[in-house]
Amino acid sequence: MLLSHGGEPSPATEPVARWTVEQVLSLAPDDASRKAGNKLASAGHWSGTGHDASGAVWGLCKGSGSKPYQTVVDTTGPAYKCSCPSRKFPCKHALGLLLLRASGDGQVQQGEPADWASQWLEGRRGRAETKQAKQAAAASGESAPGAADTAAARKRAERRAERAASGALELEQRLTDLLRNGLATADRAGYTLWEETAARMVDAQAPGLAGRVRELGSIPGSGPGWPVRLLEECSLLHLLDTAWLGRERLPEPLAATVRTRVGLPVSAEGPPVRDHWLVLAQYDTADGRLTTRRIWLYGRESGRTALLLSFGAAGRTPELALPVGVTIDAELTPYPGGGLRADLGRRFATPVAVPGAPPPGGPAEAALAAYGEALRGDPWLDGWPVTLRDVIPVPSGGGWQLADAEGTDALPLAPAALSRQGLWKLLALSGGAPVTVFGELGHRGFDPFTAWDTGAGHGGGPGDSGGGTVRLI
Repeated sequence: MLLSHGGEPSPATEPVARWTVEQVLSLAPDDASRKAGNKLASAGHWSGTGHDASGAVWGLCKGSGSKPYQTVVDTTGPAYKCSCPSRKFPCKHALGLLLLRASGDGQVQQGEPADWASQWLEGRRGRAETKQAKQAAAASGESAPGAADTAAARKRAERRAERAASGALELEQRLTDLLRNGLATADRAGYTLWEETAARMVDAQAPGLAGRVRELGSIPGSGPGWPVRLLEECSLLHLLDTAWLGRERLPEPLAATVRTRVGLPVSAEGPPVRDHWLVLAQYDTADGRLTTRRIWLYGRESGRTALLLSFGAAGRTPELALPVGVTIDAELTPYPGGGLRADLGRRFATPVAVPGAPPPGGPAEAALAAYGEALRGDPWLDGWPVTLRDVIPVPSGGGWQLADAEGTDALPLAPAALSRQGLWKLLALSGGAPVTVFGELGHRGFDPFTAWDTGAGHGGGPGDSGGGTVRLI
């Protein structure tokens, strides 16, 4: 987890702006939570509501029992506390309370927090001060690990690397047997054999290899052309195996990428980058064992794009959540390798809820060039973040594509995007006119996450209001 329960922000120095309905809904862990939160966004469900200038919102929500649920949100985190038994973050009560506040109809008045809300808020602020003190001590070297601890950590890492190498050798033998017997026979073995192989990779402490093996097991019998897709994925897995076994001969950035892809733990390192980070997108993926939340950020001053990851296990949604469209003044520490993952560190101000201009983008040709360059450093990429400027959604065969306003180039939308309601939001926002769209470009096409109605010719520079921000996923 990158942060504890939404993170510990710096103390607020200015009143926190009220979030919009769209920004609140972007925090919901799933569609069911959005619908349930909307049902609770009326004053009839609430009593004892209030908010203060530091970003806290609280209230009592009627439930099925005799006692109402106590709900409090610190929007500077954001972080949530509710007495309901839900394991989702935020729960439907927190969403309903924030939606009630976002409506701006005066139902949530400014005042002093209730005792139960004040106790939780003071505890968070105390932890924030303690955390900042520890970070300052670590930066000054006061809590640097001793030589014995460093040596022990190095030995543990070496033992794990050896186990992962044994797993890679075993996996290579499995791939060799598969090719010797013929790919067309792969669907006869069933999924059990793949799951057993994945379990062996878990035993070898190589969860990245295990995940890719499970993906292989889902390809046989998945539709026309599956042997070709299976061969492609087997080739990429073979490339990862051989890269891991020969990692000593790789340049360090590529070696770090390989370590990450195999699944070995990697820590953020290097100098932190302070910037005003615009939250571009947030979405979850689940594999039955783990829910992964991805949050894309764009640095206004540095021009860098960064990815935050947080995780939830055993049916729990990840705790880190940032509303799409807000800007946070914070430090990010990058991870090694050629990826964009970073760790969210110290924050210097409360999030700004006023949407800003979209990141500068380019045409489809520039997006393809950026994706191709990224594949040079990480051949196992599923997608690369790009911003398309002045594109128009147009039908193409049985699907859709985003075409440059001049009509010279176009990118097909990924199959996953065609089944989401976000496609219709994008069509409504465009209305046949150019829009700016942020998303991920991969071998399956472009997957749009966020769109801005900037109009043709806007450059996204100073003074550009950015138009309306629409979340598509």
